[in-house]
Amino acid sequence: MTATAGAVEEAGAPVPRPPGTHGGARPGPWRSRLYRWDVRYSPYAFVAPFFLFFGAFGLFPLLYTGWASLHRVELAAPDHMEWVGLHNYVRLLDDDFFWNALRNTFTIGVISTVPQLLMALGLAHLLHYRLRAATFWRVALLTPYATSVAAATLVFVLLYGRDYGMVNWALGALGIGPVDWQNGTWTSQFAVSSIVIWRWTGYNALIYLAAMQAVPDELYESAALDGASRRQQFRYVTVPALRPTILFTVVVSTIGATQLFGEPLLFGGAGGQKGGASHQFQTLGLYLYEQGWFNFHLGRASAVAWTMFLILLLIAAVNMLIARRLRKSH
Repeated sequence: MTATAGAVEEAGAPVPRPPGTHGGARPGPWRSRLYRWDVRYSPYAFVAPFFLFFGAFGLFPLLYTGWASLHRVELAAPDHMEWVGLHNYVRLLDDDFFWNALRNTFTIGVISTVPQLLMALGLAHLLHYRLRAATFWRVALLTPYATSVAAATLVFVLLYGRDYGMVNWALGALGIGPVDWQNGTWTSQFAVSSIVIWRWTGYNALIYLAAMQAVPDELYESAALDGASRRQQFRYVTVPALRPTILFTVVVSTIGATQLFGEPLLFGGAGGQKGGASHQFQTLGLYLYEQGWFNFHLGRASAVAWTMFLILLLIAAVNMLIARRLRKSH
């Protein structure tokens, strides 16, 4: 014991001991080993449940679907698999319904994503300034996102009804004849897109609002001193600062549009998997559902699923390239 430690003990203060020691005795070898194991492996034990669930419900289904896409598998006999190689993928390239679904997915995605993000950006800009009952408006923006997709779609089906829908009633008041929203190509795609816009605009607005609140106030003060109006501040200060967030919402919305399923399925009614009588609003998700659970071709459905997965990988690659260019430009 050193002189300093002795002085501390004489003063009545406790002397700090190394971990695992008792009364100055050195820890045993098994205690030291247990302590080292705890420090080294405990973090892995804490995160292990996530990887176990991801492997069981994420990675394994993905790999099994890829394996099934290389076989002829029927829903009536899922255990019987006949190797066909890339035949299911080649067949997709020759299937007009697949290209129709891909085209519909793209058009509905554009019609729903572009207005949705523009409206979200504008609403976030309004909420960024001091408003009365700001909390109420933020909760109101999030309400459509919290609403069930089934309930929301059924309400929109009633709104877009051909004979008694409120939308056609409003058009009739303006002197415009009734529109058959469900059976037209562009009208049905617009109707499905409006459901997506209604559900996700508020969610993206809150994301933009959080990003706006992270922009330093000094930038706005400097712009105001230079004589910039609110509109100019929004254009030259807010939008450049939100580029990473805007890119993130574009990618997430594009992924959501590629996987669009619930809204067109419920909008189509009893034959929703077809996306209308002429497949006019059938998306890739509906096409996959029709192939697997109505035509009983699980192998073809698996090929569609992996094609969608490859499309998403392509979107992610484009996102990385754009993000790198944005960083270099700064």
